[in-house]
Amino acid sequence: MRWITRDKPKIDRIACPWLIVRFIDPEAEIIYVPYADVLQQAELLGAIPFDLPDVEYSHYNDECTFDYFLKKHKLTDPALKRIAAIVRGADTDRHDFAPQAAGLQAIFAGLSYNINDDQKLLKLGMIIYDGLYSWATHLFKTKHTQGGPVEQLLLQAYHQYIKQEKGKKAPAWAIALKEMIQDQLDTSMSMSLQEVSEELKINPAYLSREFSKYFDNLTFGDYMRKMRIEKAMQLMQLSNYSLTEIAYLTGFSDQSHFNRTFKKQTGVTPSSYKKTIIKSKKDTNS
Repeated sequence: MRWITRDKPKIDRIACPWLIVRFIDPEAEIIYVPYADVLQQAELLGAIPFDLPDVEYSHYNDECTFDYFLKKHKLTDPALKRIAAIVRGADTDRHDFAPQAAGLQAIFAGLSYNINDDQKLLKLGMIIYDGLYSWATHLFKTKHTQGGPVEQLLLQAYHQYIKQEKGKKAPAWAIALKEMIQDQLDTSMSMSLQEVSEELKINPAYLSREFSKYFDNLTFGDYMRKMRIEKAMQLMQLSNYSLTEIAYLTGFSDQSHFNRTFKKQTGVTPSSYKKTIIKSKKDTNS
């Protein structure tokens, strides 16, 4: 089967052909032509058009063409769903959909700048998406810092860059939001993105998109969870509250939710962490 779309691909028009060839139509022929010629050439060549307006395989609401392919062909592989979030975020400039979206966008923006041959770019893109699929299948839970010396050197360079970036002035809304979050540290920390956007009088979509730039490269939800866990760890060290009380004080709906989030953030359960603190205090006093 022939599949046809616009020329000069970057994100979705590389991801979709990869998905077609790997999971839908292994013998597929992918054709790139100028935007104005897509429908005419589709009819002439008997090809299926995709990723342009007014065709079946296209964007719908906040989802991109890659999402539609998954739904249309009933592809339920969890790894493909992880990739879909990354592709959607990169293709729609919504990096809050997945933290890897910004990297994917940067990679293909650079490649498309260097490579003018669409088929050559597609060939290279197939290799990149094969690697992304392996990550999404087997390695998505692996921390970057669990690698070897090279990864550690890169992490060190990253932190040096962040220190340099700290000298740059943050926008007024980011400064105000940091103060709001700081104030919440002494409460239940139950702020929502919608509440924050109303308080700051900023569009929630814009706030969601820009938030990570000024808050540890995390989404609003991930940053608030991080702050809650840090507060919980502090309470365990400096107070005699029970874990149930600490869960309540840090804004978690129940003990189970607190346990899951704590372990995801730290790698250990709250009870294990508290036992470590108690043991450490005993060793210090002995």
